[in-house]
Amino acid sequence: MGLWQINTDTLAGSRFVVSPLAETVAAVQILERGSAHHPGERSWLDTHLPAYRARQAADPVAALLIPVALCGTWNADFITPTPTGEGTPSFEEELAPVRATAPGRARSDLLVSLGGRPLPPLLDRDDLARSAADVLHWVWRHTLLPDWRRRRRIIEADIVARTGQLSRDGWAAALDGLRPGMRWLGDSRLRINAHDYPPKHLSGVRLLFVPVTLRAGWVSWDDDALRYAVVYPCSGALADADRERVPDALGRLLGPARAAVLLLLAQPKSTTHLVALTGQGLGSVGRHLRVLLDSGLVDRRRAGRSVLYFRTDVGDALVGARRDA
Repeated sequence: MGLWQINTDTLAGSRFVVSPLAETVAAVQILERGSAHHPGERSWLDTHLPAYRARQAADPVAALLIPVALCGTWNADFITPTPTGEGTPSFEEELAPVRATAPGRARSDLLVSLGGRPLPPLLDRDDLARSAADVLHWVWRHTLLPDWRRRRRIIEADIVARTGQLSRDGWAAALDGLRPGMRWLGDSRLRINAHDYPPKHLSGVRLLFVPVTLRAGWVSWDDDALRYAVVYPCSGALADADRERVPDALGRLLGPARAAVLLLLAQPKSTTHLVALTGQGLGSVGRHLRVLLDSGLVDRRRAGRSVLYFRTDVGDALVGARRDA
């Protein structure tokens, strides 16, 4: 199985980061697959899939390149560069290394993705990196950029929740199930997937965790730069269809917006997480939380630098009663 042996210093220095390029690669994988995991993803896919397919149909090289590069057993490394973990790079800054990939490196990475099969004649060319970068840029500009602020809020909310869980329950709870096949085995061992790859020993490297809003994930590394990354689907919802509807009786009692906040607090969440999931402003969420705290329906606790809110037994009882009403 794919196993990473992570020493204590590397694990302690790991961090969660936001990557517009990772979000875009995940979007391309979903568009190529053409199927959705939940209603929010389905709504996005229905909106953008026809234009993406038309774009690919008009570009035979890209139409063959992207499935080979991103839909096999292993992604072509040049399309999924490991984030630097430094600052907050823009999409264009992250895309630049993809576009600058040397022709020989691009062909070599595609051969790995093909699992030893020969490179199709149409892909035996020197402009593969430019073609791949053009597809990524198109998907970013047409399907993600208009909604990036909301997606980024969801990603940042997931990071807050994960770091809170980490400080509260440890690495096993934070990393188990982060992506399919991943599991914290203890003794500094992280199972990345079920593939029969040689173990990798991570010492003196930068370990990054990269959430994306779509149901996609992969691992990458840059041995020269000593960076490793795990890209995983975050827990935030992409559409109201993914959330439990506010019962009419509870909405009349508390008001629909405040009732929506109470419903989401079955599991502890920060104000940042609630803002991302409800679409309400920070001030509005704060006022709702104050009322719910004062009424004894929710409580709060500190987790590292974050304050997490959760329903009390009284809040659970009210939600249960109003749901049945």
